[in-house]
Amino acid sequence: MQIGEISQRSGITVRMLRFYEAEGLLRPHRTDSGYRDYSEADVEEAKRIKQLADAGLTVEAIHDLLPCIISPKPTFHPCDRLRARLEGEVAKLEKRLADMERSRSQIAGYLADLPVEGSAVTSQE
Repeated sequence: MQIGEISQRSGITVRMLRFYEAEGLLRPHRTDSGYRDYSEADVEEAKRIKQLADAGLTVEAIHDLLPCIISPKPTFHPCDRLRARLEGEVAKLEKRLADMERSRSQIAGYLADLPVEGSAVTSQE
């Protein structure tokens, strides 16, 4: 099948499919004329890549995790470094959440310090 069809079936844009191929995540067969020729297995692989990407995982993490998936859920086979990789990803997300919470609190503080609309504000010179 051509790239447009796999895009429709997987929910991944053509641009992202080309990116995943450039990153070595997808390896479609090439015809003699150089066109990509995707198989049903490629559709399933693309869907797994999308699940991992939608979870916020980097291409590097997807490279590590993709060979460990044994079902569409995805369910993982306990591959080397799988637990450590997933624990590392959770730790990164927890740090990002903490950073976002800190930013939210700071911005909310700025908002709270603003005078209420309609109240008079005098400047002192």
